[in-house]
Amino acid sequence: MKKLLSMLLALAAVLVLAAVPAMAADIALVTDVGTIDDQSFNQACWQGVEAYATANNLSYQYYQPAADSNDERMASIDQAVSDGAQIIVVPGFLFGSAMAEAQELYPETKFVAVDVSAGDLNTEALENLYCVVFGEEQAGYLAGYAAVKDGYTKLGFLGGMAVPAVQRYGFGFVQGANAAAVELGTPIEIKYTYGGQFYGDANITAKMEGWYSTGTEIVFACGGGIYTSAVEAALAHKAYVIGVDVDQYYCKEAKNAMETDGYNPFVTSAMKGLQAATENALDKFFKGEWAELGGKIETKKLETGDYVGLPTGEESWGFKSFTIDEYNKLVEAIRTGEVVVSDALEAPAVDNNVTVTYID
Repeated sequence: MKKLLSMLLALAAVLVLAAVPAMAADIALVTDVGTIDDQSFNQACWQGVEAYATANNLSYQYYQPAADSNDERMASIDQAVSDGAQIIVVPGFLFGSAMAEAQELYPETKFVAVDVSAGDLNTEALENLYCVVFGEEQAGYLAGYAAVKDGYTKLGFLGGMAVPAVQRYGFGFVQGANAAAVELGTPIEIKYTYGGQFYGDANITAKMEGWYSTGTEIVFACGGGIYTSAVEAALAHKAYVIGVDVDQYYCKEAKNAMETDGYNPFVTSAMKGLQAATENALDKFFKGEWAELGGKIETKKLETGDYVGLPTGEESWGFKSFTIDEYNKLVEAIRTGEVVVSDALEAPAVDNNVTVTYID
């Protein structure tokens, strides 16, 4: 009898536990085509989620779509909502269509879309959606100016796809390089192209090999994983690259280069404050201040904080003569409006000493 009673009590305990749903994560992140360790958008936004959740004793998890499609992105969003996430973070312009759909489908769930613009969304943002984008043109300007002031005279810009964010990076880069060339009275050359994709391959590597072999000293590689082709070609010629979005001095390709080639090809990176913007939005939500963000598509530039810029850490400051003091002075000049960087999506005018060759 005692044995039977024990078995019945054990069975009852199992049934009770089975009836209790698994604890839902307070915060969810849905990745784009990459993973949370992609050394780019996913990783930076995930670090923001992780840092904020850990500091505030909140639960968090991520979802990775099974394929690069709107249907799969929506499937991951559906699952995160079903699992009970209060707020969902999505990184990158690829989520434009999914956010337009999800904000209407799940009005009780809050969404933070990092780097999703009005053009990506193609509709108005509802009160449960906050989109944050960045002044890429300012980050590109800082990188171009610094490179020329540091002595580089033959530069390149390798963009991914010719989408607005990439174009602003590129045209800002040209503006900054031009401004420094004018100050120095030094002729410079810039080769400029788009790869039509966000990953490196043999064809793009071959194009970069051609650039470096004919004198290009440094290339601003701007567009997801396309930087891998620029790095591969740069290492073959002991040349250099400029990273994008995050501080790529620490990416795996840079670490491998240090081990096999004896130097880090990343001189600097034109960065966005992806982690800071993510943490800021989460903080507003959990402090009950979502009304300040909901329904907005907000652009973060130097005028509103340190949301774009170059890394100033001792290791990743790869300039030989351009100083952090000079950099800080330029940042302040942009912040105050003394230096104005155009965000127009058209090739900027340049000085007679500056030659820009746009290559298909």
